[in-house]
Amino acid sequence: MTPTVTPTTASSLVSLCARRLAAHLPTARRALPLLPAELYPVLLHAALLDRRVPLLRDVVRSWPFPVLSLRRDPHRHPDKLCVQAVLLAVTAGLRSGTGPRPCLRVLDMTGIQDGAEHGPDGVTLWSGTVLLAKACLEASQRRTEPRGAKRRKGSPVPPVEIRVDLFVNSTSGAILKAALRSGGAVRLRCRDFHAEELSLGGTVDLLEALEPVGLRRVELRFNNLGLEGLCQVVPRLARFPDLASVRLPYSNVDVRRPGTEDGLRELAEALGWLRGLRELNLGSCRLAGRLRLLLGSLQRPLESLELPFCHLQPCDLTFLAHSPHASALKKLDLSGNDLSSSLLPAFLHLLPAVSSSLRHLDMAECHLGDAHLPILLPPLRRCALLSYLGLFGNALSSKGLKVLLEGTLPLTSLRLVVHPYPIDCHGDDGDGDVPEGRVAAVRDELRGMLRSAGRDEEMWTSSLHHHGGFDFFVL
Repeated sequence: MTPTVTPTTASSLVSLCARRLAAHLPTARRALPLLPAELYPVLLHAALLDRRVPLLRDVVRSWPFPVLSLRRDPHRHPDKLCVQAVLLAVTAGLRSGTGPRPCLRVLDMTGIQDGAEHGPDGVTLWSGTVLLAKACLEASQRRTEPRGAKRRKGSPVPPVEIRVDLFVNSTSGAILKAALRSGGAVRLRCRDFHAEELSLGGTVDLLEALEPVGLRRVELRFNNLGLEGLCQVVPRLARFPDLASVRLPYSNVDVRRPGTEDGLRELAEALGWLRGLRELNLGSCRLAGRLRLLLGSLQRPLESLELPFCHLQPCDLTFLAHSPHASALKKLDLSGNDLSSSLLPAFLHLLPAVSSSLRHLDMAECHLGDAHLPILLPPLRRCALLSYLGLFGNALSSKGLKVLLEGTLPLTSLRLVVHPYPIDCHGDDGDGDVPEGRVAAVRDELRGMLRSAGRDEEMWTSSLHHHGGFDFFVL
């Protein structure tokens, strides 16, 4: 019999051959000029997978396409050496008078700098930002030719645009600002901008240095801006036409302070200028009773609203249930708000209002217990699209978890439930330790129930590793 070669099999064979070729650098270098262009991505993937740094530099310098993306494998990310090799190859290819004119115009590095979970050699968002900033400055310096240097005939090599996610704090703010303003042969175009523990002036300077087009998210956290600072920063976000997500957790806003009403109106007006806004995070801002005021000027319904630890009042949830946002919300985070007493009726009214669109619901540390499940489950079951349910930090027992699992079986889209450690599994000595044996027994029982219901793809976990749930942009 002649074996059937499927596209998957053929792809695997090509990848295997590419890895064997990449393992022998002299042969790979001799073969590189002879390779068809369509095989370059496979060889690039092999070099990244096996950390063939010298070959990686050669592949990037001779890349035959205008765009190169490093996001080929969502489960593996390039380590620091590989990222450095790619950046060095890009900047070397831009030197005047050396080699053929490079084809590469865009290097896409978005989504790769989350290597904190991939060991000490991984590229974190912070370290990746510093590497990129240094590469930009180096390319800018190389762009300035010394006297007597031979110039390339014809027009100069156009710059390479590097699309990135950036994370900056007080230790890296200066170098990133210099890189963004260098105007050299490598230009950074930010997709997601994250800033932490920056001064108001530093925050404003960096926002003004970013390219306007292509920025989809701004996250400013632990910056202690206060309401006055937010009223200076948020209006500046209107220059970004693609901005869809604004995240402002831990901004030191408290509506109980005297004189905040005018500031809230000013902030609400500034948020209304953001025509494309679809996600808003105001975590740990004390907003009691002011949600209508803050969201009243928005020009389109929100699809993601995160209000953890915001000391919400019933009127806030009632407003949300009757607002245009309710039928559009895909993600709702009410963690840290006490849903067990005065907020409960309004919350039970809110759930049916968001049920047609809701995919992600986080109710961590909301003071819920077994007694709330009978009234909570019926409206929760109406959320047919729900894929994530966060309940960590609530006082549920082993029996309550089983009731919850059985009660949510009709939710066929549910894939991840982050539940608390059962209160009856806590240590007998009262020191807060949770005996692993007891928790493992409950976990096995929950898995057995899922298996019996034909829901093997659904994960129930008490691990905080999964607590973050799903990002808005992938919902």
